Amino acid sequence: MTDHVARVVNQWKSEYSEVDASPMYVLARMMRLSTQINKTLSANFGKFGLATGDFDVLATLRRSGTPYALRPTELTRSSMLTSGTMTSRLDKLERLGLVRREANPNDRRALMIHLTDAGRTLVEKVAGKHFELEAEMLKALSPEDREALAGILERWSHKLETDGTM
Repeated sequence: MTDHVARVVNQWKSEYSEVDASPMYVLARMMRLSTQINKTLSANFGKFGLATGDFDVLATLRRSGTPYALRPTELTRSSMLTSGTMTSRLDKLERLGLVRREANPNDRRALMIHLTDAGRTLVEKVAGKHFELEAEMLKALSPEDREALAGILERWSHKLETDGTM
């Protein structure tokens, strides 16, 4: 079975054999998979009127546990966004009635972002569909392959993060 990436690597081998294009077997496939995964997940979030980043904020608040509230800096750190981007996202979610800003009872100068009841209901509904969709996308892999791939990716991610590459 030959895919697009294999054809590209073979072209490099044929036309410029002095370079080793073999990393593409992994990295180009991961990039292509990432693009398709993001497209599929984004379309699912769109069915609920959300962008991927909106879901990320709501899910972060939901999984933080009761009282489903975090400081904006905690949300920004969790999503690796700039504070300006986070502010825009929070403005949108607040307009939709999914989050609310309140003074931090421990520091009146700071805010807490709270997940509203409507936000909690929506994120739980979306999360259920999201995890079903992720499971569906992984059906092409055996349970053993999924476990092996998860382990490989975890080790690789840890190594890149430790080296400062990511």
